[in-house]
Amino acid sequence: MSKEVKHLNLNSISSPDVVKTLSYKELDALSADIKEEIIKEVALHGGHLSSNLGSTDSIISMLRVFDPKKDKIVFDVGHQCYAYKILTGRPLFSLREKDGVSGFQNRDESPYDPYSGGHSSTSISIVSGMAYARDLNGDSYETIAYIGDASIANASALEGLNYAAASGHKVIIVLNDNEKGISASKGALAKLFKEFSTSTFYIKKEELSSKKINIFRKAWINLSFFLRNLFKKYFRLNVFKCFSYKCIGPVDGHNIKKMEKAFKKAKKCPSSVVVYLKTIKGKGYKYAEEDEEGLYHGITSLDIKTGNTGDNCEKKTLLWEDIYSKLVGEELKRNKDAVLISSAMQLGSGLFPVFNSYPERCIDVGIEEGHALLFGAGLSLSGKHPIISIYSSFLQRAYDQALHDLARLSLSSTLLIDHAGLVGREGESHQGIYDEAFLYTIPNMVISFASSVEEAEFLFKDSITYKGPYAIRYPKEVVRDYHVVGKKYEFGKWIEVNAAPSDTALITYGPIIYTLLHLFISEKKNVKVINALYQAPLDTNCLTYLLNMKKIIIYTPYATKEGFALHVVDALNQLGYKGEISYVCLPTSFIGQAKVEEQMEMAHVTPYDVLKLL
Repeated sequence: MSKEVKHLNLNSISSPDVVKTLSYKELDALSADIKEEIIKEVALHGGHLSSNLGSTDSIISMLRVFDPKKDKIVFDVGHQCYAYKILTGRPLFSLREKDGVSGFQNRDESPYDPYSGGHSSTSISIVSGMAYARDLNGDSYETIAYIGDASIANASALEGLNYAAASGHKVIIVLNDNEKGISASKGALAKLFKEFSTSTFYIKKEELSSKKINIFRKAWINLSFFLRNLFKKYFRLNVFKCFSYKCIGPVDGHNIKKMEKAFKKAKKCPSSVVVYLKTIKGKGYKYAEEDEEGLYHGITSLDIKTGNTGDNCEKKTLLWEDIYSKLVGEELKRNKDAVLISSAMQLGSGLFPVFNSYPERCIDVGIEEGHALLFGAGLSLSGKHPIISIYSSFLQRAYDQALHDLARLSLSSTLLIDHAGLVGREGESHQGIYDEAFLYTIPNMVISFASSVEEAEFLFKDSITYKGPYAIRYPKEVVRDYHVVGKKYEFGKWIEVNAAPSDTALITYGPIIYTLLHLFISEKKNVKVINALYQAPLDTNCLTYLLNMKKIIIYTPYATKEGFALHVVDALNQLGYKGEISYVCLPTSFIGQAKVEEQMEMAHVTPYDVLKLL
């Protein structure tokens, strides 16, 4: 009589050592329970779904071999660690909520997290530094970089890979290959890694071997498959061997017993080693497993039974990304010299329709932000107009290219900076609040932000003809469109939204303008509102016009004070303004996860905080 499989109460797990006491059948049951819990909690709170389902089995196996109380396990990006959180005593019932469990590794959350992640391809360099410190101190522990979702093909990861191989300080690199980043991976390295896979070949072998065929024929098939797999294993893994890494794998990333054996080998290895796992992204949830477009990579909500998410169901509202995606599509149709560049954010920025319509002039360069801008510079130098779509928080990695290669040469280019401003539950690593300030340090850089669809259309068209880099920032928000009939837009010119006979002026920009107007009307506040459509260059003519105001308030809930706000203050002082100046801006700090409304309240940048200054 078979022994009943033991199931754990996931919410009562306090130590990862629990996995070392279970049988393999019990571990399989634990894996299924964890996947079910991840699906349930991500359905409620949003988060990274398919990547966490695919990594669950390997995390269980790693915790059988390594001791996270002393070994340093760093998950690249950190978005694949939900199972790790559960097994280190952090239930997911507050996932991504204010003061709740982070969607990434977080040092402030648990001693089991040696690093706080959020962006791609940092893990190998991080654990290399840890390994160096370990050996300097004469300590004894393993440093493990768990990397996947196409992060290995990023320049930062390759720099770490290059250094770690030659450093003489052992690191373990666990390569979780699911052949995808958010959606299908890009580039030559991705194609090479795909060739490592034995899974498809193995399936074909099993199908052939199961047929009733001649015994000699069957033996020949088995031998040929064995030899071919041997060739793949010892020749195609040369991408790591040429770096002098020991290589273990490919290993079935859903077979806990086989992975445990591989991790034990890696632990015994005296030098740096790569453990190559082949996994299925979304394993355990049918809709996520079959997803080719990346719809289940990161989601806002989920109907578990139907597979409908807040992202893949029919949209009833427009987001700003939809507006700009439509404008890009129209420009590519009109202008044969326009080329769209995305760095692995086709889905996140709503660009799939454009890519499907104009595949020959839409390029996804993968998780390579610096390359995206350099590639755009090459296009611009060759008479094309690059339209570069990039998240605000990812643009940080391309500051050098924006300064040195686009702006220095005054190359025509449109930067569509998505997720500008507060981003809510993604938390501190993804906040789009810093780019305005660092873009201000770049000569020749135009910085703009539309408050209406009309303004967005004008800014986008203006960017196509401008001789230099032209940044258009926009938030991850629903569009509440307001048509400003009869307004004429000019490059660099601000707009007086209302002609209020007031001695107080409010300078602001973005969709928040219309929230403020309604608030001022309801509170019977008489304020002159100026829409600073362009944050750079400043409209000094408009500032001169405001010099007779007794009070000027600058309001920027989409950026820190070091950007637009302080430059306006400086310009007013230089113009000899004698009145009172105050500003309401996002603080120069790392703002944690919460709803956007909660973050605005925490940061004291709500429209009501402006009202207090009147």
